[in-house]
Amino acid sequence: QERAEEGRASIYRTVFTNSCKEMMCYPDFPFPDDHPNYMHNSKLQEYICKYAKHFDLLRHIRFKTLVTKIKKRPDFSVTGQWDVVTEKEGKEETEVFDAVMICSGHHVYPNLPAAHFPGIQKFKGCYFHSREYKEPEKFRGKKVLVIGLGNSGCDIAVELSTVASQVYLSSRSGSWVMSRIWEHGYPWDMMIITRFRTWLGNILPRAFSDWLYVRSMNRPFKHENFGLMPVNGTLRKEPVFNDDLPSRIACGVVVVKPNVKEFRETSILFQDGTVQEDVDVVIFATGYSYSYPFMEDDSIIKSRDNEVTLYKDILPPQLEKPTMVVIGLVQSLGPIIPTSELQCRWAVKVFQGLCKLPSVSEMMDDIDEKMGKKLKWYGSSNTLQTDYITYMDELATAIGVRPSLLKLLLTDPRLALEVFFGPCTPYQFRLMGPGKWSGARTAILTQWDRTL
Repeated sequence: QERAEEGRASIYRTVFTNSCKEMMCYPDFPFPDDHPNYMHNSKLQEYICKYAKHFDLLRHIRFKTLVTKIKKRPDFSVTGQWDVVTEKEGKEETEVFDAVMICSGHHVYPNLPAAHFPGIQKFKGCYFHSREYKEPEKFRGKKVLVIGLGNSGCDIAVELSTVASQVYLSSRSGSWVMSRIWEHGYPWDMMIITRFRTWLGNILPRAFSDWLYVRSMNRPFKHENFGLMPVNGTLRKEPVFNDDLPSRIACGVVVVKPNVKEFRETSILFQDGTVQEDVDVVIFATGYSYSYPFMEDDSIIKSRDNEVTLYKDILPPQLEKPTMVVIGLVQSLGPIIPTSELQCRWAVKVFQGLCKLPSVSEMMDDIDEKMGKKLKWYGSSNTLQTDYITYMDELATAIGVRPSLLKLLLTDPRLALEVFFGPCTPYQFRLMGPGKWSGARTAILTQWDRTL
């Protein structure tokens, strides 16, 4: 759409995927051969429509329906049921549901921390959140400051650098920048997200694994020289994917700046004491905050210190009946489609009573232990980040679909080697157990052919 809509996620025209097609597909539905490895958003939309058609899902979906309220029924502790109020074409309706999955993601409610920037009220240029950005043309010839070194901030800075007179990119703490194209021109995620690498990372001493990590991140270019070096380089915070940023910095059309100290009428003072005159536009690529305005009781999900507290990053642990889950509220250095697909498979087993849950105190202990690990690896306990393969295997084990390497080694050594040393593609979670797919083995053995 031309404009961002209230309460819905919004993207700019040139959004491409950061995960390649073999890694990000639904595990029983590979992308068509003719799709490129990294896709424009319209191609991904096409694929999702094909998937829905293939599995005859459209008849189960009610489109253009706004959920305005979700609340427990009076007899919730016995039935676990929810009252769901929806609105369609101005007409309100209340229905009873046995279970609810919240799949609204975490890119809807913009975080615009204007209060943290002294003097912004006297700034005469215009400023807005990156959510409002759609295309570069209206910024032709202007001086633009982009605040935030995430994927959106870097994409927008690079795109604007083709039309703006100058682009400044301000970052508080730096970031690793990776290219989608990795060794020998293969997709980064097919080279990096492997069981072998995860196993290696788990057995190596922390200091050595940190050294290897920093070395591999600095291989394409030395981040320090480009002003991008992360403040704490050994933390496994999600890197930024951008194939063009280093060359735009080298060409001088994007200039990296530290954090903003204060806004003035037409200029901006940075933390290092430098001042940038005549800035016309400021774009805040400062991320999003998660919010659940349709929940009558927000504390179900944010059950502790206003932080999202979920067992296995899915289930609110304090519910009397486990009939509500949050899907996709997790970030890993891996694709979201197979992650949320496996989360859904786990959740349905819980709804059906086929996946037994531990006690509330055990679930809380598990959450605390994971938060401690997040603190160690990612520098923050309330981050959504987690290690992709470790997380996928944990869910897969709980529902009996984790591939058994020993069994494969004895019965199908060729497949076992590809599963362990090759990319951890989603098909691996359809090889065995409930919901296994007969095409999974072939899909794994032909994944490199489709990539080429």
